[in-house]
Amino acid sequence: MNLLDQMYTTDGAMHGKHVLTWMDYTQSEISQLLAQAQHLKENPYTQSLKGKNLAMIFEKSSTRTRVSFEVGMVQMGGHALYLNTNDIQIGRGETIADTARVLSGYVDAIMFRTTSHSKLKELADNASVPVINGLCDVYHPCQALADIFTIFELKGRLSGVKVVYIGDGNNVAHSLMILAAMTGMEMVICAPEGYHPQAEIMDKAIELAERHSGSVRLENDPKKAVVDADVIYTDVWTSMGQEEESEKRLQDFRGYQVDEDLLNSAKSNASFLHCLPAHRGEEVTGGVIDGTHSAVFQQAENRMHVQKAILQAVIGWK
Repeated sequence: MNLLDQMYTTDGAMHGKHVLTWMDYTQSEISQLLAQAQHLKENPYTQSLKGKNLAMIFEKSSTRTRVSFEVGMVQMGGHALYLNTNDIQIGRGETIADTARVLSGYVDAIMFRTTSHSKLKELADNASVPVINGLCDVYHPCQALADIFTIFELKGRLSGVKVVYIGDGNNVAHSLMILAAMTGMEMVICAPEGYHPQAEIMDKAIELAERHSGSVRLENDPKKAVVDADVIYTDVWTSMGQEEESEKRLQDFRGYQVDEDLLNSAKSNASFLHCLPAHRGEEVTGGVIDGTHSAVFQQAENRMHVQKAILQAVIGWK
């Protein structure tokens, strides 16, 4: 099956829509975004966003988010502006609401990489252009869309694929399990007590999975979790802003490292994914992330392709 069989449409249904969490989107809209991402990966250079401008506000440092959005806009004939909160007035006391209104008069969309979902929501509530979540403390939707696009490339399907996420039930886990549920995957979150995903989001993901013939469940034992896994996914145990918790987290996540032994407990053709950056020797061994099962750099590249599809959909394209 080719993703383009989903027949990406240009009916404008997503035009002007914010991308804060995929719970605001339908399965059909996700399929359309994936189809367009595949098309753009095969045909990267267009003039579809010629004359369009994207403002990128960063409260947190970034490699993949900044470069993928910026290069993606250039490849579509548009322009991206990097705005660090230390360099604009929002960092000197101007309200988020005022910043949203000002930027809406200059640009066609705003990408915000922030420490707080409440800040993201305030920006979106006051902007008259689409706001895209480049990462917040609750969700990471662009990463998750790249994840399932990569899984489709690797496995040729989404429905019925077993994905095991091992590690902190964080923003990456939240967005991934939402999309896994919406696309009929079997999603297992494997985390120690105290690091499970937020209960409200977990409940919503389970509800979505039941609606779309998938499943979402918790498992505390990594060895049990990875049996028959098609994909094993992990993330750093200590994210930006949690550095003071590092020693405690290293202790709490003992036994949750993705190593060669754990990988061998999954399917023989299981793939390994990681949203990067990785801490080799902590959540994953060098042998796994640099081994033949790893698709982490394919996954990282796909951030750009799915984000281009998102930008076309919400800005509107020629």
